[in-house]
Amino acid sequence: MNALAIAPKVHHIAVQTDDVESTVTWYQEFLDAEAQWTLTEFSPLTRSRLPGIGKLVELKAGDVRFHVFDRSGHTRHGPDPRGFQFQHIGIVVDRHEDLVALRERWLRLRERGDVRWSRDEPPSDIVTDDDGMQSLYVLDPNGLEMEFIHFSGRTS
Repeated sequence: MNALAIAPKVHHIAVQTDDVESTVTWYQEFLDAEAQWTLTEFSPLTRSRLPGIGKLVELKAGDVRFHVFDRSGHTRHGPDPRGFQFQHIGIVVDRHEDLVALRERWLRLRERGDVRWSRDEPPSDIVTDDDGMQSLYVLDPNGLEMEFIHFSGRTS
């Protein structure tokens, strides 16, 4: 083993959108996320990496942070589903009932009609694998996939 032990932890998940306000509202209502701070001025490095960035909002839900930001000239197209990308993020919840509540909440938010959705795809059913791990897959309004996981009877 290497003498330098590295133990990475996720700090935030960055979500690029063309509608910051709607996306922030969705994360607040779907995950009970709270806005922590907002930026509208950016370093030269950030502006060179993300041309056209205008606003970034950090939201926090439990131990997970989301950095929601816009860019002028957004194509409104998602990545190629077969291309190289982060395919989804996995977020652990404490109870099976949390999965049920998230699925129901997603459906209620979708029915409201005040969020523009990039893909018309409902949440998955809650499935259980052979080891007892339960999963729910949902898309955010931008078409980004999230897996919510409950480990029933085993550790992560």
